[in-house]
Amino acid sequence: MRFRLTCRTGFSLCFLLASIACGAGLEARIDAILDANATAKRSFIGIHVVQLKSHRVLYERNADRFFLPASNMKLFTTALALEQLGVDHRFITRLITDDSGNLIFVGGGDPTLSGRQYPYKKDATKGPPLAALEKLADDAVEQGLTRVDGDVIGDDTLYPWVPYPPTWSQDDAMDSDGAPVSALSLNDNVISFRVRGGEKPGDPVEIVPTPEVEYFAIDNRIATGEPKSAAHIRVVRTGNARGLEFSGSVPPGGVFAETVPVDDPALFSAMALYEALTRRGVEIRGVPLARHRAPGEEKTGVSGRLWAMRTSPALPEILQTVDKVSQNLHAELMLREVGLVKGTDGTREAGLKVMEGFMRTIGAAPDENRVDDGSGLSRNSQVTPKLVTRLLLHMAPNDVYLSLLPIGGEDGTLSHRLCCGVQARNVVAKTGTLNRSVALSGYAESKTYGKLAFSIIVNNFPARAVDVQPWVDKIALALTE
Repeated sequence: MRFRLTCRTGFSLCFLLASIACGAGLEARIDAILDANATAKRSFIGIHVVQLKSHRVLYERNADRFFLPASNMKLFTTALALEQLGVDHRFITRLITDDSGNLIFVGGGDPTLSGRQYPYKKDATKGPPLAALEKLADDAVEQGLTRVDGDVIGDDTLYPWVPYPPTWSQDDAMDSDGAPVSALSLNDNVISFRVRGGEKPGDPVEIVPTPEVEYFAIDNRIATGEPKSAAHIRVVRTGNARGLEFSGSVPPGGVFAETVPVDDPALFSAMALYEALTRRGVEIRGVPLARHRAPGEEKTGVSGRLWAMRTSPALPEILQTVDKVSQNLHAELMLREVGLVKGTDGTREAGLKVMEGFMRTIGAAPDENRVDDGSGLSRNSQVTPKLVTRLLLHMAPNDVYLSLLPIGGEDGTLSHRLCCGVQARNVVAKTGTLNRSVALSGYAESKTYGKLAFSIIVNNFPARAVDVQPWVDKIALALTE
């Protein structure tokens, strides 16, 4: 049945009735999407949708319940960093010779010592993974460095050495998403391996690291299998943390990639610098070493002859990478830097303490969240969808913050989602994906209501995450109508 509103009784009443009718339509559309999906019926779903202009709630479902946010946690971390550190904040990395003759590679918390492009560019290919380090080596040699009488030391003592939050799983340490956190980070603290099968079954398999730093000892047990066979590659640490065993099989001529986190980023950085300087003819008497600071140990700093220095890109360019591509290491480093600058030390705990205060400024009650890390990889972090939209309402006036988020069907982790056309681009949102959590939270431009803040979090679903994402996307697109 169709009906028409007339405004003879007054514009205000007419507008109110129209709003109620449209709101009912939005609720019906979202409910229909959920009711039509068998997986949704068996999942734990939280949704909160708010109109930016009026703060009116347009839809809610389990909005006050706790959910595992996955990488939606980065919405909080990037907002925290932006407000606490400021847009002009930068990270400094230095090469210094100390009084003992050691060359110290002094980490400043910079996550950008890699081949990534800053600012983020859609479809940009990564450059050489050690380009930043090679530039530091060039600068040092140009300044007259010809000899190191001591060791080459990777120093990450700016932050205490606690590489993994306690609630990350053991499997995370073997995944590129779970790279260890260090104030001296190089190439996202990972090494990628190209695995190439031989010409015929039984031939040796080639394994080549990128970057080509002799950090891991490789035990290659991969076999070249039969033509058109499926590749099965298993990588495990052996003996010590720098031993890797590759096993399984790959088809003839097949090329595959495996990426493994290093266990000690400071040592990895020292080894890479040692090799770079040696190639430039610098005489080094000592060996590559790492220098860490234990939790509770006083930070002493490094002084001596400065040979080279690198300044990071501006903070918004780094935060854009955090949200656009969902980079966990970057997010964890932001949390520790906030702890160092605004808290008591460069620790996860100090950063989370500052986060508590930030939560209060946006109106969050103490029992409305349980935050355990900066990236959302922790399975202990919990937030409510209502808290997420409260954050989004608080940050909505900040154009820099809005620029950090992926655009639907366009870039980042949404480049192949919400496709396609103008309707998709009316959604800018942060994704989140773990084995039992799919999240999408951000802003939508509605034809009816104007700008909306929304949070959709799905936990404990009886399916793969990739099977949940399409109907989550449908809900987000429904908000644009």
